[in-house]
Amino acid sequence: MKLASLKSGRDGELIIVSRDLKTAVKATSVASTMQSALDDWDALSPRLEAIYHALNTGEAESAFELDMNTLAAPLPRAYQYLDGACYISHIRRNREARGDALPEDINEAPLLYQGISHGYGAWNDPIKQDPKDLIDFEAEIAAIIGDVPRGVSSDEATGYIRLFCLLQDTSLRRIVAPELKRSFGFLTSKPESFLGPIAVTPDELGQLWNGKMVSGKMHVTLRGERVGNIETGIDSPFHYGDAIAHVAQTRNFVAGTILGLGTVSNEAADTDWSIGAGCIGEYRAMETIQTGEAKLGFIQPGDRLRIELFDYEGNSLMGAIDQVAV
Repeated sequence: MKLASLKSGRDGELIIVSRDLKTAVKATSVASTMQSALDDWDALSPRLEAIYHALNTGEAESAFELDMNTLAAPLPRAYQYLDGACYISHIRRNREARGDALPEDINEAPLLYQGISHGYGAWNDPIKQDPKDLIDFEAEIAAIIGDVPRGVSSDEATGYIRLFCLLQDTSLRRIVAPELKRSFGFLTSKPESFLGPIAVTPDELGQLWNGKMVSGKMHVTLRGERVGNIETGIDSPFHYGDAIAHVAQTRNFVAGTILGLGTVSNEAADTDWSIGAGCIGEYRAMETIQTGEAKLGFIQPGDRLRIELFDYEGNSLMGAIDQVAV
């Protein structure tokens, strides 16, 4: 099933989107918003699925042509936002470029922080930050999660994932380093994030979802040049269940939590430059390690960024994040 939210008020208006992303139908007869659907998912999702089936077979009433420009973030406001750094090559390259080693316990538990959840930008909203702060993007796949009980195991945890969507986690690199040195985590260096237009249920991904990770090719284009062609389902020692269980050691999750595993990254990019990276910072680290000089510039006004996940037949799975910096 594919879901989205029309721009309407603070929380959007829930719609069901066809598999080919061409048509849609309002879901207000079942749930007015994505959050209300998540709050009572077990009861409401079968009704949403029935409408989705009717939409794909041409039998849905009041179907309309989908205009991506009318879409907000699938979940404009979330109760919790957790983001990680679970792709080890991403961390390794950034640290190696500045002469630091990986933490000794890097494989013992996932690295996660809690970010801004009260307002996600839409897939095509402009990036509005001061370029002197060294604006960067981070290409990710986010899980949208239902109610999770405290103490859930890693194997059980993935069963609480309701949907997946794209995530662009904006980072201000000038502020990141001094903020982390204060040993209290990210704050002002992590402004609002942006979500892709379409959220999909795990079953919609077919074999690309193995119950732990989402596979596919993440294409990242900056200023018209491809900087990332990354396989998303590999090179993380921790999967979504591990990340959920790590946080749930000490708390319940309320439905409407968004969780990302961090910037997608591949180990093979060390020797295959065509793979690239999922953020400017890591790409610059690769340039520094391999050539001694970082050349890729951070985002400037007028720059365009596009992030999109494809299956192995070249089909777009969740729409695209397509932003311009202003």
